[in-house]
Amino acid sequence: MNDEIRRQLRAAAEAHEPNRARILARVERGAAGPNLRHRTPSITRSWPRAAIVGVITAATLATGGLAVAVAAMGGAPTPPATAPTHTVPSRTVPPPTVTSTPTPSTHTTTTGPAPSTSGSARPTPPAGSRVEDGPLWSEGSLDEHSTVYWAQNNLTLKTIDPLTSLTVELRIARTGDVRSTGNWQTLPGDDFTVTVQESGDALLYRWALKPGRTVPAGQHVFAAQYNHAAGLRKVERDSYHVHAHSSVRSVAVWGGFGPPR
Repeated sequence: MNDEIRRQLRAAAEAHEPNRARILARVERGAAGPNLRHRTPSITRSWPRAAIVGVITAATLATGGLAVAVAAMGGAPTPPATAPTHTVPSRTVPPPTVTSTPTPSTHTTTTGPAPSTSGSARPTPPAGSRVEDGPLWSEGSLDEHSTVYWAQNNLTLKTIDPLTSLTVELRIARTGDVRSTGNWQTLPGDDFTVTVQESGDALLYRWALKPGRTVPAGQHVFAAQYNHAAGLRKVERDSYHVHAHSSVRSVAVWGGFGPPR
């Protein structure tokens, strides 16, 4: 078989598109034609319809086999015909509506002086205060653990000389239903006589060093505790007064209370 015959067979196989429905219709028309009625009943009239369909299917497969055979002779197999593609018109979907939430402004307006960044800086004592005298230094502040129902005022004393006598008084203004709940000091309790009493419009907490006792040099704390009405209590009206004696001289300091340290 020369190349020209091979080319023609391949072209015929590629161009052939068997139509099963058309072949079946043609067979049925031939079986029902008037020119065949006087002859011997044909195969198409005596066979059931299912048998005819089988024959047509076999013929179709045979035709496909021919195409495969031609391809095997020297060409690549022809891909099967694809079914026609129906293009569905695209529908434009409107974009979803997005509701934007305004972003809070990150700009913060700060009023008043900037807070101090130094944790060791001492607060400015109230007017009329004397927080230091000779070897003695003092500072009053609200305790950081105070709450909206309970508070504690702290007095810190520092002395570079031993003290042979010491009297400490803390006055807590009776604002907002103030009621004493206790007191304490860092020095030994047996060295002091401690009293709490009402004095005019304040609660007076008083520590008096007992005769013959001595306060050593160093830092010491005296604290007054109390309940008060719900809310943040102001301590501007609270005050302290300290009188002491060293081996050299008599000293005294006084002042008010500031925010927590």
